[in-house]
Amino acid sequence: MPSWIADLVRLDGSGESFHSTASFGAGNRLFGGLIAAQALAAAGATVDPGRFPQSLHAYFIKGGRVGVDVQYVVEITRDGKSFNTRRITASQDGVPIFEMLASFHRAETTTDWQRPRGPGVDLRATTLANPLPEQWADHFEIRTTGSGMDEWPVQPMWFRSRDPIEDDPLLQACALTFISDVGLVSIARPPGEQLPRGGAASLDHALWLHRPFDPQRWHLYEAEAISHSDARGLARGSIVDEDGTLVASVAQESLWRL
Repeated sequence: MPSWIADLVRLDGSGESFHSTASFGAGNRLFGGLIAAQALAAAGATVDPGRFPQSLHAYFIKGGRVGVDVQYVVEITRDGKSFNTRRITASQDGVPIFEMLASFHRAETTTDWQRPRGPGVDLRATTLANPLPEQWADHFEIRTTGSGMDEWPVQPMWFRSRDPIEDDPLLQACALTFISDVGLVSIARPPGEQLPRGGAASLDHALWLHRPFDPQRWHLYEAEAISHSDARGLARGSIVDEDGTLVASVAQESLWRL
């Protein structure tokens, strides 16, 4: 039986053109992590299975609508000896809503180093945050230091997949892409400011996949606000496993018209 992420990123189509009927989000707006994960799956369908997702850089052009099919067109921009680059455009009813560049890399044996980390949030000091207000987020078990989910989405948070995911690097990267979009908009809110009446929205999103991701293990997602100016807030985060190994880095800018 396919895993939940395999179901979500299962696309109809072939070659370089695909579409999906799976859609959900907050209210009538599609969840950006779903679009990014599906776009990565579309790109991955055009590269050799021995090439693994290395990074993605995405722009949210227009708010996607829940209940409307999404079309994904993949442009093959480069097939090199070690790297493959793809450009993916997501559209609804012929109107682009999302653009992404994704890079894939042939695994290489080299130095493995990361900057030493300070103490993070101890998993033992957290409490289970499920069930979550957003039903789609219940694909993950989430633990936080908070007492409730009134301010969901919240960070820092520990997370892991509730159910097993296939031993497939592309699907595992899609699951990581999915969860990487949780909480960064709220993190970017300037201290002391309230959520604007019209809400805030993601503008762009970047994810670097440093090391393999095992969805069944607990991972800590920590992010911090870096800057706010010109109605734009920047948040930067890291995702580490229980051993403190850096699995991925994330950055996102969001629109805050205060």
